[in-house]
Amino acid sequence: MSATALTQLQGLLRKELQVAWRSGAQLLAFGCFAAVVLVLLAFAVGPQAALLAQVAPGLGWIALLFASTLTLGEAMRGEFAHGAMEGLVLLAVPGWLLFLSKAACHALLLTALGLLVAVGAGGLYGAPLRHPGGVAALAGVIGLGAAAISAPGTLYAALCAQARSRELLLPLLLFPLLVPPLLAAIKATVLLSGGDPFAELLPWLTMLGGFNALYWVLCAGLFGRVVDGW
Repeated sequence: MSATALTQLQGLLRKELQVAWRSGAQLLAFGCFAAVVLVLLAFAVGPQAALLAQVAPGLGWIALLFASTLTLGEAMRGEFAHGAMEGLVLLAVPGWLLFLSKAACHALLLTALGLLVAVGAGGLYGAPLRHPGGVAALAGVIGLGAAAISAPGTLYAALCAQARSRELLLPLLLFPLLVPPLLAAIKATVLLSGGDPFAELLPWLTMLGGFNALYWVLCAGLFGRVVDGW
């Protein structure tokens, strides 16, 4: 990456983070939505404490996945509502730089939201962390999972931004693509919660990292074509 591209990327990322910070009420709403999903799923499972602790990782990722579709759709909708995206296109900013700034910002926000969801799920479902890595390992898994959601999510959110049924179309396109990385993220979280006596965590993290590499490279290359279609 050249020095000019790096400077542009820093400026775009700073802009994305500032916009996200100013929309604090929306982020709070997304967090409340994830909390409501956790509570409803807890009622659906029932009062069995052992079962709740066992299924806590999967329920936490489901809540985070549902919340991510709201954050993705709202972020892209704001770009078009205020004409910011058209301005960036007119400035001839490379599509892959736009993608990296938006996907990286969303991954950071989703990681922060994921940590809050993990705290809520751990307290609500009584799921402890038994892995020696503790909170640091959990944050790493959540970060990798958030990145795996954010890369294709940013591409599809841009693709659906001007569609009439974008709220319905985005999850239909995104969820099937996220099944493999989410399975790896859930399994890694289960190992952190229940212990890892057979050292299974590293293969699952490797798989999750592989999906991240694939998604980020492909989506960065395709985002420019989506931008050209605007």
